[in-house]
Amino acid sequence: MQTEKNIGEPSSKSEEASEIVLTEGERTTQGRIPAKMPTHTQAAVAQRLNDIPEHAVPGYFYAVPHHLAQKTGWRTRRHIKRRNLRQTFTAIATTERISTHTLIPLAASVLSVFLAGMLIFVTVIGFVNATQQKFGTRIVTLQDILPKDSTRIYDANGDLIYEAIDDGMQVSEPLDKISPQLIHAEISIEDQYFYKNPGYDISGIVRAAISNLSSKKVVAGGSTITQQLIKNAIVGNHTTMLRKLQEIILAPEISRYYTKDQILGMYLNTTYYGEQAYGAEAAAFKYYDLKDTPTQTGAEQLDIAQAAMLAGIPSSPIARDPFLHPKAAATRMEEVLQQMYAQGYITAQERAHAIEEAQNPGFFKPGIINNRLAPHFVNYTLRELANDLHLKVTDLSRTGTVVSTTLDLALQNRALQSAQKHIAEMSSLHHMSDAAVVVLNQHTGDILTLVGNIDPNNPRYGDFDVASQGYRQPGSSFKPYIYATAFQDGTSPGATVMDGPLTVQMCCGLPSYSPHNYDQMYHGWVTYRYALQNSFNIPAVKLLMQTGVDKALAVAQKMGITHYEGIPNYTMVLGSLSVRLIDNTAGYATFANGGIHIQPHAINTIKDQDGNIILKVAPKGVRVLSKEAAFMITDVLSDNDSRTFEFGKCSSLVLYTNTMNQCYASYPGPIRVSAAKTGTSNDFRDNWTMGYTTDYTVGVWAGNNDNSPMVNVTGVDGAGPIWHDTMMAVEQGHPIRSFPAPPQDLIKKSVAYPGKTTTDWHIK
Repeated sequence: MQTEKNIGEPSSKSEEASEIVLTEGERTTQGRIPAKMPTHTQAAVAQRLNDIPEHAVPGYFYAVPHHLAQKTGWRTRRHIKRRNLRQTFTAIATTERISTHTLIPLAASVLSVFLAGMLIFVTVIGFVNATQQKFGTRIVTLQDILPKDSTRIYDANGDLIYEAIDDGMQVSEPLDKISPQLIHAEISIEDQYFYKNPGYDISGIVRAAISNLSSKKVVAGGSTITQQLIKNAIVGNHTTMLRKLQEIILAPEISRYYTKDQILGMYLNTTYYGEQAYGAEAAAFKYYDLKDTPTQTGAEQLDIAQAAMLAGIPSSPIARDPFLHPKAAATRMEEVLQQMYAQGYITAQERAHAIEEAQNPGFFKPGIINNRLAPHFVNYTLRELANDLHLKVTDLSRTGTVVSTTLDLALQNRALQSAQKHIAEMSSLHHMSDAAVVVLNQHTGDILTLVGNIDPNNPRYGDFDVASQGYRQPGSSFKPYIYATAFQDGTSPGATVMDGPLTVQMCCGLPSYSPHNYDQMYHGWVTYRYALQNSFNIPAVKLLMQTGVDKALAVAQKMGITHYEGIPNYTMVLGSLSVRLIDNTAGYATFANGGIHIQPHAINTIKDQDGNIILKVAPKGVRVLSKEAAFMITDVLSDNDSRTFEFGKCSSLVLYTNTMNQCYASYPGPIRVSAAKTGTSNDFRDNWTMGYTTDYTVGVWAGNNDNSPMVNVTGVDGAGPIWHDTMMAVEQGHPIRSFPAPPQDLIKKSVAYPGKTTTDWHIK
């Protein structure tokens, strides 16, 4: 066991010596004595580490001078090189930082521009495709979709009696039928490079844009004639950039499908010249009263001054309307003339002469459309036209149809004048104010005359057409339909009937009916011939009771009474059903045509504006009454001797050539064979005279528009004179012919009937 020692005393001699050495060395080198620490402490160990010698470095060491590894100054050069390198790196970093903040936005901008360009390109392509898809079919069918001409109606002799103007007036003409002066004027002022450009003119558009910008308002359009045609016919006239782009897109397409002359022709026939005039022909008439002649159209007659004036209007039809703004129109005309001169179309002398001509007071001669020549016939024709074309009457104005009718305008005027004259004579004494007349060709169904009333311009009732729209009671003029039914069933006109008191028991709780004759007398046994010609009522009611109401009405309807008002019963033989004059006339025309009914019509042909026939009316006759019955009715109604008792030998039903007084003095002159029947409704409200010759059938109604009673006037005196004068007018120049011979199935024989023996026609 180790003995504990005092601190600071050495444990042995060696330790002491060592201690001494250390103490001396330390004292020598450091001037201080290190502290004595225990041998195994960490501090002592750390001190002893300094006593371990360094490892020897492998190799040899020569005690001689050594050469420097680097040249003198290399450190400076390295410093400079490193400095420069740092500057370069700093510049690169700065450039990179600048590039990051500049090139990326620049690239983004370039990309945005590219994308915007692509978007614009796609949008433009899409717009072009959409425009072509939307309007492509219209380009192909442009000539078909252009506004059609005004509907025009002509009489049988080719005289214009109506032109629709409520939607503007337009009459198309071939380009070679339009004045060259107007063509030159339009091209010079609207599109001087018309025959060279592809349908649009960029330089013109730029010039117009500059003019508009400098004037700060729209003073020029820059549209070519082709673009204006597209605007008017395809894309519409909205003042927008979109519409202008559509014009430019479609213009080349139009130019590929159509020749320049075709484009110019379509433009000149549809462009608006103001005053509701569309196209050159309408403008020539509207401003200068130029009409078609046998050799020239109205548009073909335009001279330089007239053409220049018209060419200046389309760019601003209201502001340059010569009637509304003559100064502006004259200024524009001079601009047109200047352009015509500058482009070599006219000489300076021609320009001066045109300006002088336009200053004359009579330069303008406005044309006037007279649609009141035969207004009731025209309205009837329009209704018929609408039915033929399957349109509404209100849609007929711009159908482009040219209608040739059956109207004889001269005869219409004579019938109207006769009616006016007679009504004027009867108005004060008999309170008669109006009349209507219808003339038919029973062999064709042609309506030659349709007078709806005698005062077409009357503001109260002038437009009302009694002939085709009024329902009036026909009185005894309805009786022949019942007689024809009975004759067809085998009754002979010579058969007798008791004309005596009669009471008819009505059905359905109605009171009994007792008819009376017009003269308030009974005539005993009479023949049906005598009863019909003298219009006895009681024999007619008895005959209807024999034939039956339904059967007789069916015959009347087939013969032409297509419309009626009222309740069919035994009173209808006396005219209780209200019918139209034109229908009643058609019924009598069926008698005149031997029992064959032909539907009355006002239209002969319908053509389009290019002259192609759309419809040619050729109605087919339908037999609705036996020829035997038709012959017997004609034979009875033409028997002047039988009706002498009631009407006298020289009534207006007899077509004598001389006057009535001369007739009664036994100088009637040549008498034209005719069949006729009168009718008078209750209280003298309606007068009728119906009749026919071998050529024509005439129906006349006379009365008052408000259906008020007349004063003591019957059909033979009220409507008869008008019928007589009209029939003589329509037959003027025609030979006098007798009615056809009786059919083979008819025989004339004597038969003993109650009351008397008669000789008359019978069916075999």
